[in-house]
Amino acid sequence: MAKGKFGGMGGGMNMGAMIKQAQKMQNDMAKLQDEIAVMETEATAGGGAVTAVVIGTTTVKSLTLKPEIVDPEDIEMLQDLVVAAVNEALRSANDKQAEQMKRVTGGMSMPGLF
Repeated sequence: MAKGKFGGMGGGMNMGAMIKQAQKMQNDMAKLQDEIAVMETEATAGGGAVTAVVIGTTTVKSLTLKPEIVDPEDIEMLQDLVVAAVNEALRSANDKQAEQMKRVTGGMSMPGLF
């Protein structure tokens, strides 16, 4: 068995290089988590009548309603637009997170990490 090789399985990568690579990935992941935590994502609904801004992937930062869409006779439409804008902002934030994660992991799946 070759000295310094991973289990002598002929993988060619020594244990030190694997540990170094894992540590770099861990550091990159921690940095990415910090970036995602403060990342702002904006989405609109109703042709821009409702705008939602989320921070990270779980927190609504702001919600803006154009005054002309506030109709006391049609609260249900307003509620639907708010839900649509918030959901789109959250979906977009999750998409951004997944894309950033692919860059760090090289596309490798890491279930339960995010």
